[in-house]
Amino acid sequence: MAADADDSHYFVREIEKNDGCVLKVKQCYLGDVGCVVWDAAIVLAKYLETKQFHDPSSGVNVWAGRRVVELGAGTGAVGLMAATLGAQVTVTDLEDLQTLLRVNIQENQTLLSSGSITAKVLQWGEDVSEFMPPPPYILMADCIYYEQSIIPLVESLKLLSGPDTCIICCYEQRTEGVNPKVERQFFELLQQDFSCEEIPSDKQDPEFSCPDIHILHIRRKV
Repeated sequence: MAADADDSHYFVREIEKNDGCVLKVKQCYLGDVGCVVWDAAIVLAKYLETKQFHDPSSGVNVWAGRRVVELGAGTGAVGLMAATLGAQVTVTDLEDLQTLLRVNIQENQTLLSSGSITAKVLQWGEDVSEFMPPPPYILMADCIYYEQSIIPLVESLKLLSGPDTCIICCYEQRTEGVNPKVERQFFELLQQDFSCEEIPSDKQDPEFSCPDIHILHIRRKV
């Protein structure tokens, strides 16, 4: 095992799936915002398991064999959940988070029976040709917090999404500092090309939802 994958650098956040299996997601003690599992990632991961998407008793599984791209994946928790549900997932983030993503993919390999997951570098606003054609689903949890990343993030959403792509965005509404302004800028820019639908709490996981954490379905305007 590589030195940078030494366990003393990590602490584990466990996410229990509806089938009783447990995703073990390593987080770093040191590092930037991408190194921890934020609450919005847990809320989004559990939302992917709600009955509208995944209901084993009635044979519903929207994720089976579906291509999914996660932006700003960080630890990879959300993408891992989608992959364990059968999706063909590409988790993306900056170069310096690739080690953590790979460690977590390796850690949860036994839970991937039908799905798959690969980590790739994606700098927002840059070339997305290797992720084409547009995936049916793009996932993003807590990606709206840096003012300078708003324009490239929306650019990436435009480049990656086709007319049938559903972007599922989950974010924690923060009232301090620059956060409200950044959120406002993001949605103003987004709404030039996309429409947003907020998902009510009764459609979310009953245990893992919170008034401050919003889930949106975002689609290109036709």
